[in-house]
Amino acid sequence: MKLDRKEILSVLETISIAGEGKNMVESGAVQNVMTFGDEVVVDVTLQTPAMHIKKRAESDITNLIHEKFSADIKVKVNIKVEAPEKPEIKGKSIPGISNIIAVSSGKGGVGKSTVTANLAVTLASMGFKVGVLDADIYGPSMPIMFDVEKSRPISVEVDGKSKMKPILSYGVEILSIGFFTSPDQAVIWRGPMASKALNQMIFDADWGELDFLLLDLPPGTGDIHLSLMQSLPITGAVVVSTPQAVALADAKKGVSMFMAESINVPVLGIIENMAYFTPAELPENKYYIFGQEGAKNLAQDLEVPFLGEVPIVQSIREAGDYGRPAALQQDSPVGEAFVQIARNVVEQVVYRNESLPPTEAVKITTMAGCSSVKK
Repeated sequence: MKLDRKEILSVLETISIAGEGKNMVESGAVQNVMTFGDEVVVDVTLQTPAMHIKKRAESDITNLIHEKFSADIKVKVNIKVEAPEKPEIKGKSIPGISNIIAVSSGKGGVGKSTVTANLAVTLASMGFKVGVLDADIYGPSMPIMFDVEKSRPISVEVDGKSKMKPILSYGVEILSIGFFTSPDQAVIWRGPMASKALNQMIFDADWGELDFLLLDLPPGTGDIHLSLMQSLPITGAVVVSTPQAVALADAKKGVSMFMAESINVPVLGIIENMAYFTPAELPENKYYIFGQEGAKNLAQDLEVPFLGEVPIVQSIREAGDYGRPAALQQDSPVGEAFVQIARNVVEQVVYRNESLPPTEAVKITTMAGCSSVKK
């Protein structure tokens, strides 16, 4: 089959790039189209470095050429990003930490901390060096989930400076505000005080060499989130949700926060927790208590990766309560679910680091949503 360059360009005019009003050809995104027998090479330049937009553009081009011409055509899409420079300030990097992943949820009670703990031990079991910062100041859960409630970080000297040594449990380095308060004591702090405490745990700690530092964020979108994103160059964010419509509505807001132009943190994907219930005596049965594939459909709608699903299993709750993450149960459905999720997270991090520039700390320049106060 002889391929005509003009016909291919005409077909590409029907594709528009997310976030832009013009089609690929009109906007100048398509730089060149070359044909070699049954092979088509399309060179594309995008203005937006967002990972999901790059993937969508590559998929749209490939699928449309296969649909309009032939499924046997070999399509190669070369994508280059020429994003306009933004006047942002770089965050203080933490020496020795390769990737910082924020684990977030739109609302409380969807299992964000449980997912963080199990993802951490799974990554550690795969051979990675992993740390967890419990940034959920008002509801720290990590000391219970890792069975280190009574532990206290010790002070060590590093390069002449006194630093906190994180608690090691199941191969994961952990710091939490829960180590410094009584289990019965409520943390009643205003935003600046909470942010100062987090900065101390981040920059005044001896984390050592880490492949991944997971940040267990508070639920919602608030002051702590902004403080962390202003302080740290976050590699990417993972959003946890249940399939329930109420949770999905808030998860959508969480994704939009990271995608906001003033924030611009790549979203690595969405994890669906409590996807279905499987009784121990009927392991093949699935009961969709909170709805079916809600988070998966949301990921498709928002054009972000779907990282996997975690079932409702009694052992997950019991393991969390007794301080032994359920993902340590190898060859179990829960263990296998988290292994797949961990692999997908690593894959997205590698793809993000290869295709996007390093994340910079955000510089908040507006007070959107805030009313002025007259004195």
